[in-house]
Amino acid sequence: MAAAPAAALAAPGVEDEGADCVIPALPDAGSLPTNAKLPDPFKKLDGTRITTTAEWRCRREEIKKLSEKFVYGEKPGKPSSVTGTVSATTITVNASNNGRSSSFSASVQLPSGTGPFPAVVVLGGFGADTAAIRAAGAAVINYDPYSVGREGTPRNNKQGAFYSIYGNTSSTGLLMAWAWGVSRIIDVIEQSNGTILRADATGVTGCSRFGKGAFVIGVFDQRIALTMPIESGSAGVPIFRGIPGEGAQSLSSAYGEQPWLGDAFGSFTSSPNRLPIDTHEMVAMVAPRGLFIMDNPHIANLGPRSASVAALGGAEVYKALGAGSNITYWSDIQDGNHCANRPEWRTPLQQNIQKFLLKTGSAAGAIRISSRAQGNLAEWRDWQTPTLGSSSDTTAPSTPGTPAASNVTATGATLTWAASTDQGGSGLAGYTLYREQGSTDPQLGQPTTNSITLTGLTANTQYQVYVQARDGAGNLSGNSPPVTFTTTTAGGGGGGDTSAPTAPAGLAASATTSTATTLSWTASTDDTGVAGYDVLRAPGTSGGTFVQVATSTATSFGDTGLTPSTTYRYQVRARDAAGNVSSVSNTAEVTTQPGTSTGTCTAVPTVQTQWSTGYVIQPLTITNTGTSAITGWTVTFTLPAGHTLTGSWNGTATVSGQTVTIRNATHNGSLAPGAATAGVGFQVSRPNGNTALPSGYTCA
Repeated sequence: MAAAPAAALAAPGVEDEGADCVIPALPDAGSLPTNAKLPDPFKKLDGTRITTTAEWRCRREEIKKLSEKFVYGEKPGKPSSVTGTVSATTITVNASNNGRSSSFSASVQLPSGTGPFPAVVVLGGFGADTAAIRAAGAAVINYDPYSVGREGTPRNNKQGAFYSIYGNTSSTGLLMAWAWGVSRIIDVIEQSNGTILRADATGVTGCSRFGKGAFVIGVFDQRIALTMPIESGSAGVPIFRGIPGEGAQSLSSAYGEQPWLGDAFGSFTSSPNRLPIDTHEMVAMVAPRGLFIMDNPHIANLGPRSASVAALGGAEVYKALGAGSNITYWSDIQDGNHCANRPEWRTPLQQNIQKFLLKTGSAAGAIRISSRAQGNLAEWRDWQTPTLGSSSDTTAPSTPGTPAASNVTATGATLTWAASTDQGGSGLAGYTLYREQGSTDPQLGQPTTNSITLTGLTANTQYQVYVQARDGAGNLSGNSPPVTFTTTTAGGGGGGDTSAPTAPAGLAASATTSTATTLSWTASTDDTGVAGYDVLRAPGTSGGTFVQVATSTATSFGDTGLTPSTTYRYQVRARDAAGNVSSVSNTAEVTTQPGTSTGTCTAVPTVQTQWSTGYVIQPLTITNTGTSAITGWTVTFTLPAGHTLTGSWNGTATVSGQTVTIRNATHNGSLAPGAATAGVGFQVSRPNGNTALPSGYTCA
């Protein structure tokens, strides 16, 4: 049994440790006062300021609720069922709630050595140097955020695994949906046998739009031990109040470009001073966990000065909690290219991984702000940082009684135990249940009473569970004696089926059109019968992540809604009634036929920002100017001599000499007559002082 965790400056092992806090009523948007200064992170909703470190737990929860209501949209808690698998190459996630379900997966790259390994989730293949991450001894989890929350969709028809469960009109924005997806990955890691990845040592990183996502992921899941956003720009780290004065991407542009932010933020795009919170408090929500913010002072569009103010403001909370050495902000760099791997960051990157994930280092964080974009916190605050004392309650609650298991099924059980009592006067806050599983015991629930009904368990599996109590001051009791129970076989009965079906064979595609293909395969065999098949799909001829797109009870499946002139790869796996999953089949590759369209299109560029050695075109608006729908588009333009394409998004770009061709992505190729997509963009480097811009835009 793992020892009772100390109340230390580390990831607490739960998604939201303040879930049990009683939060006063939140203000309505119409009653919010205007305040040009950054809100006081230490001031509670009742108007008083916190005076002890123990009070930060519930003050953090207040900030969380405010940011959900006014900025990002709600992040639902763990669904009623989360299952999946962890292997040396893949993590699969299956989630269901209130009769709705969805699935997605992520690929895994392990470092050399023997596990279990800490891991860094890399969003969209675009974050901190993955070679440096693996060299430091951490695994890389390649997470496709678009499988959970897709860009290029209107706010009233959001798509992806999150919205399949919570509805396509959910007011929650993409950034929070992406955060929900990573939380479910951590759930699955917690449920795994712990021999491959460590559940208590997860980091996250991403750059640009994926930097926004990495920041929000780390803010809203306290199991993330190390958060590393890079050049996140508007809707990321920079304070909302500072963006208009800095000339960064406007809040209305960031809100309208993609549904990154929650729907409620729309009323604040022109009046951020009315917000009751700002991003310095999101930085503070990460405290006291590891935070390494990497920024680019060479591109004003990214709001680096406002980002430095957010870091400085959040660092005040880190200091008040005695964790000032756990935050790093670094914009002192020479290379101005967007999302470049920079030598200045290599050493602090590895030091942060060693300190927060491997637990072998102790290097202090650093604030290295470039003189090119240096913010001044004093200009933005009218509050001072208090000296927080220790709580007067330092006495742990009594140890809970031995749990008793009842109503045990294939996927659930009810546990009850003798309640703990508070010994120090701060009140009993609740309990945490752990499954005993070696050096890292995954958390199963956090009830406020002395009983819980567990769901999403694995059939015919032995569980050993113990309970720990906590009080309002954060003191933790000893671990209760464990209870051991075994879930029943799926469908009832004894014995148990632990044998997986054989892998499907002979996967092949036929009847491929511009938007559909038919898959067929040879049936798997199983000792108790095959219940169905999962159909997995990945983009392109290589790379990318296989994501479950459908299930089938037959040995064939028709996949529709594909993009013309696009390559896809497919795999199939079998499942039996007990939930055992086979290995995947062979891979079948198809390329859809060219689309047919009577429509025409135009491509109109907008220069979002430019500097002496580069510029960003965002958006490159593609509009269907015809009278019929189009199912794909191709934009071609010419770069001036000496200009080089350094990045693009929401389209597939190829370069031949100075000619650039951008073809639609999977999610934005279909446009109705008169419809447009505005999420496409690209960045170019150019000789210093050369002010020429691309020309000759055509769309077909």
